Amino acid sequence: MKRLVVITAAAGVGLSGAAVTVSAQAETTQAAAKIAWSKCPADQPYLANAECGQLSVPLDYRHPNGKKISIAVSRLKHTDTKHYKGVLLANPGGPGGSGLYLSGGLASWFAGVGHPEVPAQYDLIGFDPRGVGLSKPALTCDPHYSDPVRPDYVPHSKKAEAAWKAKSKAYAQACAKKYGWLLPHLRTTDAARDLDAIRAALGQKKISYYGFSYGTYLGATYGTLFPKRVSRMVLDGNVDVREVWYDAQLSQDKAFERNIKFFFGWIAKYDARYHLGTTEAAVEKKYYSVRAAAVRKPIGGKVGGDELDDTFLNPGYSTFAYQPTADVFAAYVNKGDAAALVAFYTNNVQSADDNGFAVYNAVQAADARWPRNWSKWHADAAKLYKKGYHFNTWSNVWFNAPIAYWPFQGGPALNIKAKGMATALLVQSTLDAATPYPGGVEMHKLLPSRLIAEKGGKTHANTLNGNLCLDDKVAAYLSTGALPKNKPGNGPDVTCKALPDPVPTDGAARSVAPKALARPLIGRP
Repeated sequence: MKRLVVITAAAGVGLSGAAVTVSAQAETTQAAAKIAWSKCPADQPYLANAECGQLSVPLDYRHPNGKKISIAVSRLKHTDTKHYKGVLLANPGGPGGSGLYLSGGLASWFAGVGHPEVPAQYDLIGFDPRGVGLSKPALTCDPHYSDPVRPDYVPHSKKAEAAWKAKSKAYAQACAKKYGWLLPHLRTTDAARDLDAIRAALGQKKISYYGFSYGTYLGATYGTLFPKRVSRMVLDGNVDVREVWYDAQLSQDKAFERNIKFFFGWIAKYDARYHLGTTEAAVEKKYYSVRAAAVRKPIGGKVGGDELDDTFLNPGYSTFAYQPTADVFAAYVNKGDAAALVAFYTNNVQSADDNGFAVYNAVQAADARWPRNWSKWHADAAKLYKKGYHFNTWSNVWFNAPIAYWPFQGGPALNIKAKGMATALLVQSTLDAATPYPGGVEMHKLLPSRLIAEKGGKTHANTLNGNLCLDDKVAAYLSTGALPKNKPGNGPDVTCKALPDPVPTDGAARSVAPKALARPLIGRP
């Protein structure tokens, strides 16, 4: 995010000072607050059988008796008392993803892959991180910021780029004006201390943890601050901690270019169904032709070039999105069915909720130092675009650009090193675009861990999606503590072969896979 608005010099100094220091103070426990449990809101998915509540936590853990905020928490209790393992907390990623539903979500997914014993043995705990969802307050800056149709992501002139810069700066200023008091306290270290507050409120000496995507960074941060309080930890789709956070978007740009070409190639393979071209290059040409027309005249008045890019980003994240995305795109190109494409965008891509985008920017801005000189942002993006990384480069710039105008400089990033933590289980797909494979290898070096590589896997954070080679190992670890045998070196300890790409079927639902709910897709690690 970018903002030139300044909260106060003291706020910026405080953020980059004691907030990242790991000391004995990090291991101290305040008198545990309590959670008053009641029924979960009826509109929350997966939570019909769970209970929900709010946990009061300090805004600033350096001042535990000062201003308080609250964290929304859900719980689905264990049913196997004989084999009870304690609590299992989970985070879906983002940053900015709501995880309240994950208590019931994990129970459903484990049962769906044939392992109901895991949710039976744990109290499953979902939560909305500070600033997110039903936690209070929930950060929002400009509810209409992402409304279609937006200016073209690709700035073909200085004037067009200046318009996006102004839009990004205004967003950052809106965040500072509305929630300047909260922004310095949205670091991942703050969220990790909230995890520990949940642990204490539940009366547990240790927690187990399941993190997807950005949730791996949150888990690694918790393990760094509180290594002795980790029982078991699964991290799937690991963030490369060397790239937190500016460099991470540049690596994503290259990886998404590769993955969108995989998708174009898949469409070409089934040209008898889609009639969009018999080669990857032909489908790609068709896509950019349609995109250029949509910039001039948005499809159905709502899907311009940006919105089309966002729609196609889903297949870059997950092969589960291949068929539904291709179906509606082909229906538009071949039959002029704009309504189906607009409906698909509205139901699966567009978010009317600014909260996730606001927290995404706020956490990444606070976590690490970002360039303040726009010339670097421009030069890095222009260089990648010139080299042929067209699909995600400029859209990623604008998804993060408010950080260049944030009211303070964040960071420095936490030095991840969970010395003395119990052995974690890491999972990484080799062709993951959102969190490229080197992130898993690096996390494996930093944490006591075993690493499972899903060879050829193109779906981001792919456990509990039906690859039983992965799912069985995760379930065995959480249920019995079983780990793959340690293999010398920094590579994976064991590999699983990715499942084949999907084969189109008739009557497919025009939506992404149900589990996509777990991981907000657009522009997030």
